[in-house]
Amino acid sequence: MLLEATARREHGAYNLVYEQLSAPVRSVIGAVLRDPAQAEEVAQEVLLEIWQVAFRYDSAKGHAKAWVLTIARRRAIDRVRSAVAAEAREQRTATMPYLDQVSDIVEDILEREQLRRCLGSLSNLQREAIMLTFYDGYTNLQVASVLRIPLGTAKARIRDGLTKLRNVMQDGTAATRGRVVPG
Repeated sequence: MLLEATARREHGAYNLVYEQLSAPVRSVIGAVLRDPAQAEEVAQEVLLEIWQVAFRYDSAKGHAKAWVLTIARRRAIDRVRSAVAAEAREQRTATMPYLDQVSDIVEDILEREQLRRCLGSLSNLQREAIMLTFYDGYTNLQVASVLRIPLGTAKARIRDGLTKLRNVMQDGTAATRGRVVPG
């Protein structure tokens, strides 16, 4: 009931949701993230997200608390995965010999140039959504908000644009290797 009231932006509804669920959200996140500062940051992100996406809650699919705690747990796990991936990247970079680093840098530059050319093959709508997502780091929800379009439309633009980019980049890679690519 409170999440539905929050989705309707009824006065005081979110305050009650916050009072009732902030401690369990922090507890779930704290169990996954051992760093209290990280846990607090993720908890605040989750509670803000709940306020923003309360309209997605469907009481027919389960209890509100379970829905909120599932979101909290997933965000905490995402944070752990992100940290592990970042640490692995740092370790690879730190242990890589200098020539390998130079080779990787040159390869990255060439790939970026190819990506810039391929971005030109997208529609303006797809390119705008992809740029917001991958260059500005926006979530799908933020892209939808910035572009003032439904979330599903934002996701579709990003998905379709990425599919087209992948195909164009693969075709470009095949062409640079001397293979004939059907037009």
